Order: sequence, then structure tokens, then C-alpha cells
Amino acid sequence: MSRIAASLLCFAAAGCAIPPAANTTTTAPPSVVTETVTSAAPPPAAKAPAKTCTVPAVVGMVHQTAQDTMQAAGLYFLREEDATGQGRILALDRNWTTTAQSVAAGQVVDCTTPITLSAKKIGER
Repeated sequence: MSRIAASLLCFAAAGCAIPPAANTTTTAPPSVVTETVTSAAPPPAAKAPAKTCTVPAVVGMVHQTAQDTMQAAGLYFLREEDATGQGRILALDRNWTTTAQSVAAGQVVDCTTPITLSAKKIGER
């Protein structure tokens, strides 16, 4: 008797069990493994002290040289402004002279301190 015919007869008789075919395999459902890991949080790392830089004197320098000097000292947060109050953009830094700096020369500051350099075009009064 074929397997299909046996299934139909069994279904009609309700309650018979059909053995699995020889080439079929049955697998148990995968078991769920849970793992609980408890560990103490590492202590907070000590905050490194801020790196400090000494502000160089750049007043009177060509503006590009003033910026280069500040960066050589480790100061990279530089702002620039037109010292005449006209709001011009210092597009060609080599055509301007630095007239003021917002942090005095010789001061030791956090290297991330913003410093504003004011400048006028070379030859302006």
C-alpha cells in the first residue's frame, strides 16, 4: 500500500499513527540558552589635564605669518576680523597686517582657547 493511501485511510479512521518514512528525520526544536553575565562597571577614567600653550606675540606680523606662528605654538582655534570695522573678509591673508590679538602674548592658556586676530590691509591707517 502506498504511503499516501495509508495516510488517507488513517485520516478516515482517525486515531491511527503512521510511522515516519525511512528517509525522513525529525529534529527537536532548538533549545534556548540564556546566559547572565554580571560584571562591575570599570571605574571612570581619570580626565587628562588640559594641554596648555603659551600665546606668542603676533601684532605687527603679516596676518598669514601671525596665523602660522599661533599654530606652531599649538593654538588652532583662531578667529579673524577686520580691525577697521568694515566687516571685510580677510581673503588674502598675506595682504593684511595683524593689529591686535584677543589673548595677550605670554599668557599660558588651554590650547583649545579661541583667539581672535584683528588685522588691517597693509598700508591702511
